[in-house]
Formats: sequence, C-alpha cells, structure tokens
Amino acid sequence: MQTYGRSIPQFISMSGEGVSDGSLFFAHETPRESQIGMISDGIDALKNGGFLLAAAPTGIGKTAAALASALNAANQSETPEIPKIMFLTGRQSQHRIVVDTIREINKRLPPGFSRVKVVDIIGREGMCKVVDRSTGKCNCEIGVTESERRFLRADLEEFIHSEPRHVDQVLKRVRKTDVCAWATAREAAKNTRVIVCDYNHVFVEGVRDASLPVMGVDLENTILIVDEAHNLPDRIRSGLERRVTERVFQRALSDVEEYKESMEKREADLEMPESNQLREAKSLEKQIRALRDDAGMREWFEEKKAENKQTKGDDVRVATQDFLDVVSKAIGGILEEDPEDDISRLRMMIARLLSVVIEEDEDSEEDEQNDCTRLSEILEICIRYRKNSALALVFDELLDEPRVTSHLLDPSVVGEPIFEQCRGSILMSGTLFPPEMYAEILGIPRIRSSCIEYSSGFPLGNRPVLIASDVTSKYTEREGSFSSIISHVKSVIDNTEGNVAIFAPSYSMLDRIHGEFENSWSPKKIIKEEQRMSKSGVESLISKLYEHKQMGGSALFGVLSGKLSEGIDYSENVLSALVCVGLPLPPPSAKQDALLEYYSKKYDRNRAWKYASLQPAVNSILQALGRPIRKKEDRAIVILLEKRLLEKRVSECMPAMQKMRTSKPERTAERVKAFFEI
Repeated sequence: MQTYGRSIPQFISMSGEGVSDGSLFFAHETPRESQIGMISDGIDALKNGGFLLAAAPTGIGKTAAALASALNAANQSETPEIPKIMFLTGRQSQHRIVVDTIREINKRLPPGFSRVKVVDIIGREGMCKVVDRSTGKCNCEIGVTESERRFLRADLEEFIHSEPRHVDQVLKRVRKTDVCAWATAREAAKNTRVIVCDYNHVFVEGVRDASLPVMGVDLENTILIVDEAHNLPDRIRSGLERRVTERVFQRALSDVEEYKESMEKREADLEMPESNQLREAKSLEKQIRALRDDAGMREWFEEKKAENKQTKGDDVRVATQDFLDVVSKAIGGILEEDPEDDISRLRMMIARLLSVVIEEDEDSEEDEQNDCTRLSEILEICIRYRKNSALALVFDELLDEPRVTSHLLDPSVVGEPIFEQCRGSILMSGTLFPPEMYAEILGIPRIRSSCIEYSSGFPLGNRPVLIASDVTSKYTEREGSFSSIISHVKSVIDNTEGNVAIFAPSYSMLDRIHGEFENSWSPKKIIKEEQRMSKSGVESLISKLYEHKQMGGSALFGVLSGKLSEGIDYSENVLSALVCVGLPLPPPSAKQDALLEYYSKKYDRNRAWKYASLQPAVNSILQALGRPIRKKEDRAIVILLEKRLLEKRVSECMPAMQKMRTSKPERTAERVKAFFEI
C-alpha cells in the first residue's frame, strides 16, 4: 500500500487553543487564521466520514485549505487503500490553481514522502482532436497499431505522473502525436491520489457510470471537494434538463431514415441477410412516423397552446404521465411484437432510439444533432420520475415553436445518494450562504455536517458597502426609480478613480441602463457584456479594464449571475468600484411556481420562498461583491442600488459586512469621493 507517511507535523492555531494536523500538506509557509480553522474543521469532518460546508470568502485560500484537509484525512485513513480525492470544479482556471497548489505541496513534503500525483481532466471535446457526437468516438488514434498505441499511452501516462501537470501541458505534449490524451488521462487517474474534473463526473449518472470505473474510482473510498459549491444545485438540475420541440418527431424520423438507409446499403454491398439491427431500425421508423402523423399528438400540442394562452403567461406546467400517455398511445399497436404495457413499450422504443447513429454534419449546430437521442433522454427521465413530484414538465412557446422541457426541482434526489455513498466531502464557496440551506437542498446528511462561515481577515474598511434607500428594481416601482438609478450610477462613475463595474438584474435592464451612457459624454470608456458572449469575447473585455485602468478607467456594464459577475478573477485590484442594481428575483414562471409548491410541501412556506427565490437572488449579489477584492491589500467601494436589501428578512440573508446607507445620488457621490481621498 502506498502511503504519504503517518508522521504529521502540527501547527498551533493563532488563538493558542488546540492544534491542527494540517501543515504536512499545506502549500505555503504560514497559513492564515481562517485557513487554520478551515483545515482543522475539514480534517475533523472527513476523518469521521462527514461533511464540511464552508462559506469562505474570496481570498481566504480555500483551495490550499481544502486540499490540506483532504490529503491529511486520506493519509490518516485506516482503510487498506488510501482514499482518492476528486476536486470538482466547473472552471478551467480553477483546474490550474489546483494543479499549481499540489505542485507547491510536493515541494514542501519532507524527504522520503511520496509525492502527490494528480491528473487534470476536462471534457472529451476539449482533449480530443475531433469527437463524433453521434458515436462518441474520436479520431486521435486512427491508423495507429495496437503496439504503438500501448507505447504512446504509456509514455504519456508517465509524463502525467512525473509531476503535477495542467491539462494544457498534456495537450501541448500530444499535439503532434497520434495518442488520445483523454483516454490516457482517464487511465492515468487509476494511479493518482487527486483527480481534478467537472461536477458531471460525479453528479450526472451517465457520465459517472462511464467515467468512475475507468478511472479506478470507488465512491465509497473517495473524498469529494466541491469548489464553487453554490453552483452545484443548479448543475445537478441541468443534468436532468432536456427539451424537445413539436418538430422533434420529424427530425428524429429523418435521422432514423438516414440510419436505416445506411445499414441497408452496407448490408447489400456485403450481400448479408437482413440483420436484427436493421429490422429494429425499420420498427423504429414505423413508430416515429406514427408519432409524427398521430392526430392525438397534434391535438395534445394544440391543447397546451390553448392552455398557455389562457394563463397569459409564458409557459404552463404539464403532467408527466399525461405526456407519456399521449406518446405511448400514438405508438400503440404499430408493432405486433411490442408489449401491451405502456411503459414497457416506451422503454423498447427508447432502446431503439439510442441505437441510432448518424453521420455528423460538420456545418450544423450542436443543437441540431441526433434528435433520436434527444427524444429518448426526455422519455427516459419522464419514466423514471413519473411518480415523483421532484420533476416538472413545462410547455412553452418562447421561441415561437411549441416545446416541452423537463426540470428537476429537487437536487437532493441526485445529491443525497452520492453524499451518503462517498467517504466525506468539503463543499466551499464565497456564497455558500447560509451553508445550512445548501446542506438541506443537496440532501447532505445533517447529523454528519459542519456548516461554518469563515472570515477573510481582510480589513472591512477596504470594501465599504453603500445601500441606497431610495431606489428599487421591484416591478411596481421600477419606472419611478429608474432616473434615480441612473443618477446613482453616474455619481459612482464620475467620482471613481479607475474602473467601475455596473451589474444589472437582467439583460433588458442592462440595455436600458447602458443606453443612458452609451452615447453621452463620460470620463470613462463604456464597455458592455453581450448575451451568450464567447470565452474570447469575455477575455477581450477584461483585458480592456487593465488597459484603461491608468487612462481614466472604464465603466463595464454586465448582468448579475452573468459571465462577468461570477467566476472572473479581477486581479491586481483592477476594479475600484462596483455597482449592483436591484434584486434579481426569478420572474414568475411555471417552473418557479412548481419549485415553490414543491419546497412548501417539503419544508414550509417561509423556507420555500427563501430557498427558491430570495436567497439565490441575494447570492447573485454576493457573488458580484466578491469580484473586486482578491487579496488583503485591495480596496474597492460597493454600491447596492436596492432598498429591499435594508429590510430585515432580506438583510438576514447576507453575511456580516460594513454597510452604510445612501439616500440620494448626491450622497452617493460624496461617499465615493471620500473613499478615494483616504
């Protein structure tokens, strides 16, 4: 059995009370006070198979603390095999931080201790040269003999194990060779202690079943570190979100016909007798044609259109069983050999749909690929959760095309069995607030959980927060507040030395606010986030902040919960001021109504409102608040243009911070000017 060694140095906490067994695997010379506490809390939780939910603000050094806790807990484990650690993150920039941290840990390990091996894995399409989405196969090793493949993979695996490598280093290594980096990295994971990858490897069933056995991961002997864990509930929900339109049957039929004709040609060329695979394709063709032509199916969609118009909303909830019944009825009696039982008949059609493989059109959009898979997945989800109120089906015509979408309301349906099975977990985020809420909605065993809020240790005066008492984005008062909102924003822009970021609650509000400054004189360059902005587009905007910082600065306009207000590290104190406009409560919708109803039954009405609407809206503001201050020396002023944040039930959703009121734009101008004169 490989070990890291069992003699663990200790460091004394700054309070002088007790010790923390964390220094052996700590990446730096001296831990901060909050890191000492987080490491100690993490070890205590993990050694008992428990969970630490850490609301740890930006700059505390969460990555180093979490890795120190997990490596120490794994090292102290009494199991025959030392537990693996999976560091789960949705940000590629965080992958690099984890790898770099492990490199520093290895530098500090005493002589004789085994170095920590890590493998960094991203999605297959990011690691392979070309992936055929319909077959799931890549072309990385085409034309390579088996002996060459074994040699090339062994060589690459040795490279991965030789020292902590970021995935970009691995991809650079294989750029001119015929070896699959993705397959090799998964194989290399069997002999590493830490795997850095996306949440999907654990929390999406299909990916989990395909990935973990190949990587030698047994969840029961695996510690999970979940970074930016406030995103996990929605990431779990998105794993079961599928959408089909009224035209899915026509497109699926085209896919089946192409698949069938390809098989017929191949079998004719080989002079083969008709295969069972071809017979199944012909059966599926009959079923999908029946679905396309079925009067009952068309009538069902027309009924939903009418219901949607009557509600005067944008969407309407539909019963899962209702959708399954109309599909099953449409294919009933089409095939003599199919069972009479509705669910069994649907499952047989799903199996046929999943077997369809078509040639990929390189010019088509990803969303236009195999509709057989799309249809099979939503039907499978509906069957699995047809008796579970945790799933909601929603009908809408938002893009002028009738469509049905599956929404998982309760992430604990997926999360609870995983957390019950794993060896323990650290979930951390600057906005994992309140941590007790996330423990509940993720299904983390409460009796084994430690929910702790940590302080950054940064001077509170370096990030004062002004809250305006005269404006709101509340729908009924928004128009009356708009001119004052613009005046507050102008006060901040005119009196800030450096860059200002202004985040609106929605893209429509963003366009209105930005429009007030776009064509008017401003001391700063005006730049704006666009919907569905590419990664390169985001990087280009951020680079402008650094270019303009010493030239009067820029005013960056974006949206809360957007690409610029979450996940971006604004280093070097590049933001001097931040403005958040409004409280981005989710708008009314069938999905939101279903979520409130579900949580009201599971918890109570107060917690339902808080968990489904209020706290997520507040947390989107907290995410933005974490952008300007990245280290102790940074200084920035924050202005929150929303009077509801002063209400007791809303302010209780926010952690402690230095807050001040501003009652009018002129007062805001005074406060901002005074901050930069200090």
